[in-house]
This record gives sequence, structure tokens and C-alpha cells, in this order.
Amino acid sequence: MKWSDYNESLIRRGEILLGFDVIDNWDKELEAMNRGKIGGPFQYPDTFVLMLGYAKAYFHLPYRQTEGIVKGHAGIRIPSIPDFSTISRRISRLDLKLENKSNTREDEYITITIDSSGIKKTNRGQWMNKKWNIQNRKGYLKVHIAVDTKSKKILSMEITDEHVHDNRVLPRLVDNISIDGFVVIDRVLGDGAYDSNATFKYLSENGIMPCIKVRKNSRVRWKTANLFRNLSVIAQRRNNFERWKDSVSYGQRWIAETVFSSIKRMFGEYVYSFKMENMKQELMLKASLYNKFLSL
Repeated sequence: MKWSDYNESLIRRGEILLGFDVIDNWDKELEAMNRGKIGGPFQYPDTFVLMLGYAKAYFHLPYRQTEGIVKGHAGIRIPSIPDFSTISRRISRLDLKLENKSNTREDEYITITIDSSGIKKTNRGQWMNKKWNIQNRKGYLKVHIAVDTKSKKILSMEITDEHVHDNRVLPRLVDNISIDGFVVIDRVLGDGAYDSNATFKYLSENGIMPCIKVRKNSRVRWKTANLFRNLSVIAQRRNNFERWKDSVSYGQRWIAETVFSSIKRMFGEYVYSFKMENMKQELMLKASLYNKFLSL
């Protein structure tokens, strides 16, 4: 990519974060949202609330400062100003979905890489924890993602607590990636955390090649283990591991770790929300904005 193109994409990020052009379709969108609605009508369209959610997530703003952005930049153009509690309530109720269709042809299969990483539930400084010998009793969130190796977009994401093992979440990650109900995944790349007979069985039964690193003490068990796992053990242990890595492009697995690094640098390594439902919504909002930045 040319520097001029990259520079322009960075500039366009500001249009997404503070793009008050959503006001142009204000009345039309509200009319569609309130059609057949029972109870009080919506006063603010979802696209406007989503824009505020993006600005809050990117600039690390509390809800009151988010309200201040509306007053300072669009107070004259919109019929009324939402207060911070309304913004909080509407953002938590947004139906956020990740773009699960990459920039590929309909008949082209994709390769995904999966991984997980921890996100802190609190922003308590490490110095205070060390000084007063405070143990983090809140634990942390475990974010599981599936990334398209070609577009670098997050196609699927699941949030659990730290006690959920990676291979238990893999089926949900894969099931969420489909186009009109048809799974278009060719290969799944994963580290040793996903090495289990159940994982190999699930992927092979769905026509997906498992490219997963097996444990060092793995053995071939023709009677009990899945065929693809036995073949992986033979290819990685009996033959040459480096040759296996090249044959399945295992090096692309690092793309998922790069995505985690980008998201943490961009949005921070913690969440602001207190309730589990709001934590998941906050992380989904950040992942959606990350994908939009990549689209630029």
C-alpha cells in the first residue's frame, strides 16, 4: 500500500468517528424503526447511537463526555440532545454484528486463524497492586476471535471468563462464519491449545482441514483418535515439523495475534463496563470499529 493511500485511510477514520452525516437520514430511519413499535417511540436512530458508541470506544470517553460531544458538534442540527443515561442504555441494546463475509468471491474458500487473549475487567494500576499486595479478584475476560487471513478482519468473536478452555469455544466461532447458511471455510489454523480429538473431529465432519499444532507427547491412536489428528501427528512428529508448517501456511496463525495487538493498542487492554452483558457489548463495538477501519 502506498503511503498516500494509508494516510488517506487514517484521515477517513475521523469521518467514521465523528461522521454526523447520519443526521441527513434522521427522520427516515426513525420512521422505519418506529413502524409497528409497541410503547414509546424511538427518538434517536440506531446509526446515530452507533456513531456515538464508536467515538466513546475510540477516545475512551465516559458517557457524560460523550453527551458533550453531541452538544459541541451537532447540537444545532439534531432535534434534541440525548443525555448520558439514554446514550448508555441505547448503546447496550444495539444489535451489533461483525461482517462475516470477506472480500472474496462467493465460490472462494477462506482460511481462518483462531486465538484467544485476556482483557482486564478493571483499570487498576499494576503499581498499586504490587505496592499493597492486592490480588485481582475480578479475574479477566477471555476474548476468542476467528480472523480471515486474507482480509485481516475479525469474522467471529466470543467472550467468556478465564476458566473456559479454547477448544470448547472453537465450534461456536466456526458456526458463526457462514454466508446464507453455507460454511465457506477451507482451513483453520490454531496453536496447541486447540489440540483435542473433539476439535479435529468437528472440523473434519464439516469439511474443514484442521491445521493445528499437536502436543509434543502426542501419539498415533488408530482405534480411538480422529484420522486427521493421527495424520497431523505423523506429519509433525515423525516427519518434519518445519515442512508441515510450510505445507499448511501455519505462519499465518500469527495474524490473529497481530489483530489482538492492534486492538489493545487502539482501545486499551481493559473494559469500562461493569456488567458482563455490557462488557461483551463494549468488546463487540470495538471489534466492529476495527473491521470498519480495515475496510478503509
